[in-house]
Amino acid sequence: MLRTFLMLAAFFGFTGVALGAFGAHILKNRLSTEYMAIFQTGVLYQLIHALALFGVALLAMQIQGRLVTYAGIAFTLGIILFSGSLYLLSLTGVTKLGIITPIGGLCFLLGWAILGWTAWQLGVETL
Repeated sequence: MLRTFLMLAAFFGFTGVALGAFGAHILKNRLSTEYMAIFQTGVLYQLIHALALFGVALLAMQIQGRLVTYAGIAFTLGIILFSGSLYLLSLTGVTKLGIITPIGGLCFLLGWAILGWTAWQLGVETL
């Protein structure tokens, strides 16, 4: 899973920067202030969780078991559902897409909770 999560981190990091530039240079005069803020929120969460995926890849080298993999899957789904729905909402104006966003947010929370649980299971002596 190391290679997979490193590739996903690189992909989401690259596309996050590209989408941020797209928003700043092309969309800033085409979207309302509200939709621009929604788009920027999608970019921010994508970039944060691209870094989280990078961390998951590094942890996967050190920690055996499935929990780290599950965290990476949750972060990936979170980016797709949360950020993806915000991009589509801001670009199309279809507000019903906002129904998907909280599911992505729950995926982010799940990923962080899994990482916390993984750390708890390591115990103090391991650190």
